[in-house]
Amino acid sequence: MCISTPLRSATLTNSKSGSWSALKKIITGVEYKTMLLNATVLIARYKQSLNELNVFPVPDGDTGTNMYLTLNFAVPEVSAMESKHLNRVAEKAASLLLRGAHGNSGVITCLLFSGMAKHLKDVESANAVTFAAAMKAGVDRAYSAVNKPAEGTILTVARKAADAARKTALETDDIEIMLQHALEAARIALAKTPEQNPVLAKAGVVDAGGMGYCRILEGFLEAVRGNELKLEAVAEDPTADRNLFAEYASESIEFGYCTEFIIMVDEDAPNKSPAKLRAYLESQGDSVVVVDDGEVIKIHVHTNNPGLALQEGLTYGALTSIKIENMREQHHSKLHIDEDTDVPAPDADPSFVAPAERQYGFVAVAAGPGVLGVFNDLGVDFTVEGGQTMNPSTEDILRSVNKTPSEVVFVLPNNKNIILSAEQAADLTEKKLIVLPTKSIPEGVAAMLAFDPDASVEENQENMTQAASNVRAGLVTYAARDSFFDEVSIQEGDYLALVGGKLAGTGKDLPALFEDLAKTLGVSEASFITVFAGEGSTSEINDLLMETLQRVAGPHAEITLIDGGQPVYYYMIGVE
Repeated sequence: MCISTPLRSATLTNSKSGSWSALKKIITGVEYKTMLLNATVLIARYKQSLNELNVFPVPDGDTGTNMYLTLNFAVPEVSAMESKHLNRVAEKAASLLLRGAHGNSGVITCLLFSGMAKHLKDVESANAVTFAAAMKAGVDRAYSAVNKPAEGTILTVARKAADAARKTALETDDIEIMLQHALEAARIALAKTPEQNPVLAKAGVVDAGGMGYCRILEGFLEAVRGNELKLEAVAEDPTADRNLFAEYASESIEFGYCTEFIIMVDEDAPNKSPAKLRAYLESQGDSVVVVDDGEVIKIHVHTNNPGLALQEGLTYGALTSIKIENMREQHHSKLHIDEDTDVPAPDADPSFVAPAERQYGFVAVAAGPGVLGVFNDLGVDFTVEGGQTMNPSTEDILRSVNKTPSEVVFVLPNNKNIILSAEQAADLTEKKLIVLPTKSIPEGVAAMLAFDPDASVEENQENMTQAASNVRAGLVTYAARDSFFDEVSIQEGDYLALVGGKLAGTGKDLPALFEDLAKTLGVSEASFITVFAGEGSTSEINDLLMETLQRVAGPHAEITLIDGGQPVYYYMIGVE
């Protein structure tokens, strides 16, 4: 079998000559900042290829995106730090990465950095032995946080790299050589991931998270060589994203206004955290840069609502040097915002923690207007927009938890790739946060229906978890590329039916696909069936699916069709 391993050495640009001696014997906070930056640049450069290392060729691959969003959350603030002490820089980076963690791959990445930071807490500069031990501590932290750590994943690749680093550090004090050996071991481990993970072997791919970790090590290695990667070097690769910070051509620009301004910080302002300001701006757009030097904060953001960004900035102090450019029109006309401008009020302060007005509250992750409406009707206080391809960060979930006016907050991730991010939020809030391990929208709905306001916390947790586990969920989507899985040839554009992470049917014959899906879901034994119709579905196809489900299930089954409007999946089906 030919395993896809598109991992080649990056073409790198040296923007500053190495200031170290020929032997790289120590790492300080200066080098660590560059290591983080380089890792982010390389993940950004190859994030699309990481996304495409999906077991199924569905348009929901997000490993590269999640790792990039996680790392990039920390880069601006860490890069602006003046401290040269390794422990301080590592601690700051770990804190930011935790809040910015997206998806499983992002959370594990953050845990690898977190474990390193904890080991380095009293270390102002590290030699090879100390840094190798820190890498091992990062691996231990990640393994301990994952409920059922699996081999053939990023965990395996990171563990093998750390083992090689520790062995090499006992033989040489040259950190460059140590990281070279760690990278070589990581690449060997990556190539072997299909041997450890049968699902990867069936799909003919290596583990995407493991490949991402190899990119991170490449960034580390270039940093110790004195190389700081620049955005220009990234943009030159025609196979990579056009620009690290999403400066796309006008027809693909999602956020149309390039907004820049400087805040003259008011010492009496109640909310002065640059991290919180940046978190708000990221909720309003992308390409966010927040540079804080104490007395002033410089802001850059691409957004569709410049007024909201300015309004939020005003809560920190007076504004100056305001510049807003319409990128879609490709001109540089400055829009002058005067004090009479009617600016909508921004969202609540993300640092605000709502006082408890009742015992129970709920936060759910979902996408699609109809799906969001269902959770609102079931009593969910706040919905965090997200799901497959757009995993929210720990910070996103934390903001909604803190705004919920209750003592206990149940969080429904509704996606297996969001559960870890939600669990990290529990360490960051003063509220009692309970993550219900819902892996799909139908499971989340079932959990909410099982809630009893008169039951205890423990009873509700048990009953809601059990209700979710009783649901069999199926998905219908399409193949984004040609693929071959478990001896089944899949062509781009084919319909795909998935149940429990396994392929239940594929092809261009929808009636046959629905028939296969209904049988795999076991609808003949079902009492209740809920169908969420997503983007791309039509009334004719809805009727065809409903007829198939009713025929296979029999007249005793109650079937409900909801216009969910969710992206990626034409249909999400819950069977109970």
